[in-house]
Amino acid sequence: MQKRNFLFLQGPTSPFFSKLGDRLLAAGAGVFRINFCVGDAVYWRNKQAWKYRASADNLPEFIEQKVINYGITDIIMLGDTRPVNAPAINIGERHNVRVHVFEEGYFRPRWLTLEEGGINGHSRLPKCPQWYRRIAPELNPIDTGETISNPVLLLGMHEIGYHAPNLLNPLLYPGYKTHRPYISGVELAGWGARFAKMPLLERFDAKTIEQLLSNQTPYFILPLQLDSDSQIQTHSPFDSMADVIRTTLTSFAKHAPVDSLLVIKNHPLDTGFVNFKKLILQLEDSLGIKGRTLYLESGHLPTLLDHCQGVITINSTVGTSALFHKCRTLALADPIYNIPGLTAQCSLDEFWTDKEYPDQKLFQYFQRAVIQLTQINGGLYSQKGISTGVESAYQRLLLSESPLQAMLRRFPVQPPSESCSAH
Repeated sequence: MQKRNFLFLQGPTSPFFSKLGDRLLAAGAGVFRINFCVGDAVYWRNKQAWKYRASADNLPEFIEQKVINYGITDIIMLGDTRPVNAPAINIGERHNVRVHVFEEGYFRPRWLTLEEGGINGHSRLPKCPQWYRRIAPELNPIDTGETISNPVLLLGMHEIGYHAPNLLNPLLYPGYKTHRPYISGVELAGWGARFAKMPLLERFDAKTIEQLLSNQTPYFILPLQLDSDSQIQTHSPFDSMADVIRTTLTSFAKHAPVDSLLVIKNHPLDTGFVNFKKLILQLEDSLGIKGRTLYLESGHLPTLLDHCQGVITINSTVGTSALFHKCRTLALADPIYNIPGLTAQCSLDEFWTDKEYPDQKLFQYFQRAVIQLTQINGGLYSQKGISTGVESAYQRLLLSESPLQAMLRRFPVQPPSESCSAH
C-alpha cells in the first residue's frame, strides 16, 4: 500500500480495532492511536498510543496537532457522535484526511457499517428512491456474506472486560467523560441483575408470544432502543424511550383499531434501570387501554415481524428487518431507510389504519446498494466475526475512494430534476 498513516480514535468494546491496527502495520502503514480511558488501553493490547487525560474542551486541538505533526492521512473511529470522536469529522474535512466511521451493520448480523464522513443520520446515502432505481443495473447480486454469530452473552463479556478497568479512570484518565448515561460500575450492576433473570424471562416471553400468535390477534410492534444511543440523543426528536412510549401509546389509544394490541419489546442490552413495564401499565390505566399492550424483555423478532400489522420505530435497524419481512414501517426520526416507497410517509396517528405496504422491488434495490456501498462482512465480538471483519475492512480501506463516493460521483442525485417521490 502507498504509505498512509492511520489514527485510531475510540472503537468497540472488543479487540477489533487492535486487530485492524495489526493488519495495517503488517502492510507497512503507519498506525497511531489515542486512548481516552483504561478500557481503550486494555483493548489496544500494548501497542503504542497517546494517552489523552485532559478535558474534552482541549481535545480538538490535541487531535489536530497529531494530524498535522504525524502526517495523518486517515482517521478511524466507531460512531461519529461520541464526544471523543466527533471533533475529528471537521478536522478531517479541513485537512483533507479521510474519516472512516465503523458501526454495527445497517443489516445484521452478518454486516458492519463502514462509511466515510458519517453514518446513520450523517450518512451520505441518498433518500431518493429514483436514485436507487437508476443505479440498480450497476449493483451486484445480493451478497449474503459469511454467517457471523454475535451472542449477547459474548457481547456482555466484552462489555465487562472493557468497562471493569474503567473503574480506574478517575485516577488514570481524570478528564474522561463517557458518552453513556451511567459510569461503568453502575452499568455492570444493571446488566448483571437483568441478565441473571433473563433465562426465566425468555421462557415467559416465549409462552406469551406463542399465545399471541395462536389467538391471531392483530398487533403492532414498538421495539425499544437505548437512551444512550446516538440514534436517540443526536438523531431523533425524543429525549428518552419513555417519551417514545408515551407518544406511541397515546396515539395508539386514540387511533388504532380497538381489537389490536401493541407489543413493546425491550432492547437486549438495556440496563434495566428504567421500569418500562411499570410505565406501560400506568399508561394503560390513564389512557383507558388496559390489557391492550404486551411488554417483552426478549423474543424471536423475525417471528413477531412475520405476523405483525406494522412496526413503529425511531431509527432502529429493526426497521430494515421489518422492511425485509414486508411489514408496514413508520420511522419517527429519519434513518437511512426512511424513503418514500419503503416507509410510511403518513403521521403516527394515521399509521394505525394506513394500508400502504413497502415496495419490495425498491427495497431489493436499496438493500443491494446499502450492502455493496456501505457494508463489510464481519462482526465486532466473535473470533470469526473479528477476523472476517478485519480483512473486509482492510480491503475496503485500500480503495482510493469509498464505494458510495464512487457511485455518487457517477450517479449524482440532482433534485429537482430527479423526482424523489415514491414512483
